[in-house]
Amino acid sequence: MFRRLYLWTAGLVGHPRAEIGLGTISFVESSFFPIPADVLFIPMCLTRPEKVWRYALIASITSVLGGIFGWCLGHYAFDAVGRPLLEAMGKMDTFEKLRGTQGDLAILAMLVTAGLAHVPPMKVVTILAGVISFDPVLFILSAIVARSARFYGLGWLLSRYGVAIVHFVERRMAWIALGVLAVLGIAIWFLKG
Repeated sequence: MFRRLYLWTAGLVGHPRAEIGLGTISFVESSFFPIPADVLFIPMCLTRPEKVWRYALIASITSVLGGIFGWCLGHYAFDAVGRPLLEAMGKMDTFEKLRGTQGDLAILAMLVTAGLAHVPPMKVVTILAGVISFDPVLFILSAIVARSARFYGLGWLLSRYGVAIVHFVERRMAWIALGVLAVLGIAIWFLKG
């Protein structure tokens, strides 16, 4: 099933309504869909490099809106919708492990790393943020920063280096996200001190 979803998503690249597909996949990926928007975003950018910034804008906006939807699922409909979705995706164990995480900074760190590198999965973190009633304004701001950084950063890399950068980023995305998180942590520490 996962492979069929992946192939279906990748098949949207050449479709006349690929931008609508990108927006839709970016939205649902942030709250419940198992395939990341990169499967569509990367080939679209490589095929039409003159539209990289348009694609990054579409993916960023719809991904943030999808994250808000995930937050609402967690906050208002966890037992009815959120839990069954997580169970269907096999993410309930991940959710339960993350649920024990305490403090706004820990949740904020998860939102940033999930938004940048899908570690932990974005859909799990958005639902978790809703379940624990994480501040919605801080949630939205962190989603805007993380998701925009991901799509605009990846778009810039693709427009500058093309397909060669894809393999580099795929292998090192977790390290890149940790580096960004470290810089963010240091900035917060200096601002508080």
